[in-house]
Amino acid sequence: MYVVFFVYLCMSKEYGKRLRLTPEEEDLIKQSRAETLDNLNNNSSLDLHLLDRGIDKKDVVSVKHWQSASGEYRFSIVTKEDYGLDEQQIFDSVNSFIEGHSPEYDPIEREKGNHLLVVNPADIHIGKYANETETGEPYDCETAVMRVVNGVQGLIDKSDGFDIDRVLFCIGNDVLHIDNVYNTTTKGTHQDTDGKWWEHYEIALMLYVKVIEMLRTIAPVDVLHSMSNHDYQSGFHLAHTLKSWFRKADDISFDISVAHRKYYQYGNNLIGLEHGDGAKMDKLPLLMAQEKPKMWSETKFRYWYLHHIHHKVKHKWLDAKDFIGVTVEYMRSPSSADSWHTRKGFTGVPKACEAFIHDKESGQVARLTHYF
Repeated sequence: MYVVFFVYLCMSKEYGKRLRLTPEEEDLIKQSRAETLDNLNNNSSLDLHLLDRGIDKKDVVSVKHWQSASGEYRFSIVTKEDYGLDEQQIFDSVNSFIEGHSPEYDPIEREKGNHLLVVNPADIHIGKYANETETGEPYDCETAVMRVVNGVQGLIDKSDGFDIDRVLFCIGNDVLHIDNVYNTTTKGTHQDTDGKWWEHYEIALMLYVKVIEMLRTIAPVDVLHSMSNHDYQSGFHLAHTLKSWFRKADDISFDISVAHRKYYQYGNNLIGLEHGDGAKMDKLPLLMAQEKPKMWSETKFRYWYLHHIHHKVKHKWLDAKDFIGVTVEYMRSPSSADSWHTRKGFTGVPKACEAFIHDKESGQVARLTHYF
C-alpha cells in the first residue's frame, strides 16, 4: 500500500509541494499498521524463532522485525548476552571503577595567607593536531600536556613569596578540541585531530588531576568550569568526572554548573569567568552588577577573565559617577595554530599560561606569565 501511495505522489502534478492525506487515506494507513502489529502479536513466528535458537524471552533486550516479499517474518534480536554483562554486573563494574579512582587525600596543615592565586591555562585544545611542515610548529596531545604541566609549575614558582590563602583553578574553555566521535566541535565544524575522542578525554582528565594535585600543595583549591564552544557537552562531563575523582578531598571545591557565566568572590575582589563566546565585552560589567548584586556591593575590585580568542584584548570601564572600575581581559593560550588558523594568517601570537595574584583587600597585585 505504501509503495502505491508513493507512486501516486510521484505521478501527481502536485509532487514537490506539501500534500495532505484525506481522512480515508489516514484511516487506511492506521488500519494497515494495526493489522501488522496484530499479526506479529498473534503470530507464533517470534516464539518459534526464539525456541529454534534456544533464546529465553526474559533474556531479550530488543526485537526488530520486517516482512519478506513472500510475507514471511524476519527478526533481529538483541539479548542480554550480546551486551556481555547484565545490569547488576554493569553497576558493579562502574561502582568498582569509581571507587578505585577516587583516592584518599590526607589533610594538609597550612598557614593562613592573604592572597588568592588565579591559575588559568586557557584554550588547551587537547586533541588538536598541527603538522610542523604545514603550520611551522607542531602541536599534539603530548605537546599540550607538557606545556600545561610545565606552565603551571612555572606559575607556581613565580608565585613563591606571596602568602597564598586559596587557589582559583579555571577549567573548561575548550580543554578538548572536539565534542564527539565525528571529530567535530559542538557546532559541527570538522577538526584535524591527534588520536581518538576517548583518548583526548582520558588525557584531559589525568592532566587536570595532576595540576590540581600540584596546586593543592600550595593552598585549598576552588575549581570553576566554563562551558565552551569546542566541547560544550564533553567538557561538562569531564568536569563532573573530575569532581568525582576528588570527592574525598575536603580542601577542593567545585563550581561546575552549566551556567555560562561564573562568579567568584575573594575579599574585596569579584571575579567573573566566561569562555568569551557569549555576551559582548561591553555588556559584561552591567551583567556582573545585575546577576550578582550582593557580591557587587561587597567588593571594590572587579575583573572579567575571558578566553576563546587565544590572545590579549584588554579594556577598562570607569563609571564617571562613582569611579568603580571593571577590568575585562582575554587570556593567552598554550595552544599552537592549526592548519585553518595558519591559512587565515592567525599566527605569531605568544603562547603562554597565565596566573594572577589578588590581595584580599587591595585587588590584583601581580600577573604571572609562563611563555613557551
